[in-house]
Amino acid sequence: MTAPRFLQIHTLHSYTAALLNRDDTGQAKRLLYGDTSRTRISSQCLKRHWRMAKSDPHALQRLAGYVDSFRSRELVTEKVIAPLRGKYPDDVVNTLEPAFQKLVYGDKADKGKKSRQTLLLGEPELAWLATRAKEIAAASSDATTAEKAVADWAKDKNFKTMADNTAMPAGLVAALFGRMVTSDPEANIEAPVYVAHAFTVHRAETEGDYFTAVDDLKRDDDDSGADTIQETELTCGLFYGYVVVDMPGLIGNCGGDADLASRVVHNLTHLIAEISPGAKLGSTAPFGRADLMLIEAGDRQPRSLATAFRKAIPHDAERAVAALASQLARFDEAYATGEARAHLSLIGELQGIERKSLGELAQWAAARVREAPRD
Repeated sequence: MTAPRFLQIHTLHSYTAALLNRDDTGQAKRLLYGDTSRTRISSQCLKRHWRMAKSDPHALQRLAGYVDSFRSRELVTEKVIAPLRGKYPDDVVNTLEPAFQKLVYGDKADKGKKSRQTLLLGEPELAWLATRAKEIAAASSDATTAEKAVADWAKDKNFKTMADNTAMPAGLVAALFGRMVTSDPEANIEAPVYVAHAFTVHRAETEGDYFTAVDDLKRDDDDSGADTIQETELTCGLFYGYVVVDMPGLIGNCGGDADLASRVVHNLTHLIAEISPGAKLGSTAPFGRADLMLIEAGDRQPRSLATAFRKAIPHDAERAVAALASQLARFDEAYATGEARAHLSLIGELQGIERKSLGELAQWAAARVREAPRD
């Protein structure tokens, strides 16, 4: 096999009596697949929990070389203009704000914050903007001077200018999961980490949970019974998850630093296996770890193993592993793409594939990044 380009990470996770990801009605998200309704966890939900796991020993924020970023409609107001308040004349600062809003958010900036895109900017980009704003404010005697200074400076200024001489201008989160900027397409960052929606390998298993809250201080002569009566939905499920890492793309987004990219994959492997999504933490404790994690490294286009569950199977972990192994064997027989593989399993071994602990598997995945080609 030539140098591997893609890592494919397949997982099986079990959760009981949980509400992991809700839709706009407060019910569990669903997916109709193979003419069977399944419980679903969106890719956005999964990615958010992985990147927000700041207290975890393998949090992305703990990596040496981590560059922070912020996602908001209020980036200019809070990170660029707020530090100027009270230090420079109000008319100067009030003139700078709309100009910088337009620079970042484009023409919609004039229509109010609700019309702005919720944008992800890295600490280097925000620091660059804040420095320019401070310089202009310090050099301006009044609003007219400030307005002219901004107009002269802002000509041809865009996100590319902010990215000059910076390895990860938009931060590590954007380096992994990408960024789209409608006001400046050149600022878009291609995501090298692709995350599928996870879904149950069996039909959706749901139940309405009727619950009450009792007033502890009610007197005997008050109305008896519950003070609050509510109902929510709980689900159980064995979820198939799928993540692809374009390793050359990740290295490129990390400023060409293959060592940093390998450490990112090491930590991401831990996060995917150990970090649980979940609403209603206090009442369901929806914490689980992967029953199975299979990682493949290869140079051919990735392919999900989701078709192993196109026909819903019983809620049975051993059956799920057998279905994955069978689908994998069919792909190997038909395409012979020759991926290198390793796996973790609480259920039994995948025949012919090296079995490892999570720590060993994460190190194995990181080593594949160091072998990857550079685009």
